[in-house]
Amino acid sequence: MSAGAVFVGIDVSKGRLDVHALPQADAFSVGNDPAGHEALAARLKPLRPALVVLEATGGLERRCAAALAAAGLPVSVVNPRQTRDFAKAMGRLAKTDTIDAAGLAEFARRVGPPVRPLPDGHARAFEALLRRRQQLLEMRAMEHNRLGLARDGREHASLEEHIAWLSRQLEQLDKELASAVEASPVWRVNDELLRSIPGIGPVVSRVLLGALPELGTLDRQHIAALAGLAPVADDSGTHRGRRVIKGGRAEVRCALYMAALPAARYNPALRAFARRLKAAGKAARVCLVAVARKLLVIANAVLRDQRPFDPALAAAQ
Repeated sequence: MSAGAVFVGIDVSKGRLDVHALPQADAFSVGNDPAGHEALAARLKPLRPALVVLEATGGLERRCAAALAAAGLPVSVVNPRQTRDFAKAMGRLAKTDTIDAAGLAEFARRVGPPVRPLPDGHARAFEALLRRRQQLLEMRAMEHNRLGLARDGREHASLEEHIAWLSRQLEQLDKELASAVEASPVWRVNDELLRSIPGIGPVVSRVLLGALPELGTLDRQHIAALAGLAPVADDSGTHRGRRVIKGGRAEVRCALYMAALPAARYNPALRAFARRLKAAGKAARVCLVAVARKLLVIANAVLRDQRPFDPALAAAQ
């Protein structure tokens, strides 16, 4: 980056966007609505920013990010955990919207997260279906837990009725997800490639297609980090702590973790890998996490090369 490059941080709330531009320390706010997005793009374009950073805030940032990207501005939507950790490392404990915007601008300047294309309307709709499916699964699990504790007959019947309704809703969503995959030639091909990998079925394939669109475009380290499957060190001096996984996209991590058990049994490359880990004395959970990570790396290579699963090539990943 050149010395005079401009970096912009935008703190997003439901009704307002707080903006901070560096190095000029220009701070202002606009509404988080179409008029505000248009005004923001008009004000930022003359600055020719090297990077504009927003946090992922449950979808409140999407329209703003889309409007800025459509105006030709380089936009990066980042994980809030990254920016919080960065603020702590910089010793910034105070928290207001204007301070957060300044912190995001500094994060853009020092860290430089990559600019990635925003998903199109089809991808966003698919992502929304996946999100709703996860919500229904969580509700059904909670109702099942309540069913085990129910003692009154009417309560029991009500819970069973609601569980049945949630199951029907999930069946309908699964049909809609399958139709969405079939409607996209690219996704249809990628779905077939992913499902050529033993251990990856239709549910896991759809999660990877919808929630991890970067699959096949990044190296193994970055794709594992995005999914929250990259081990994080906890070392200090002579202390060597246990490696843990955290952060990343929870829905992707959960889907791969659930797929790891059948993959360790039926995928020849991963079966041998799991046996080596077990022979080395690794705990069962550690083995499953390692298998989930390797399954992701294999899926990444399959989409990158646009070639179906090959046990020999997979063993080298």
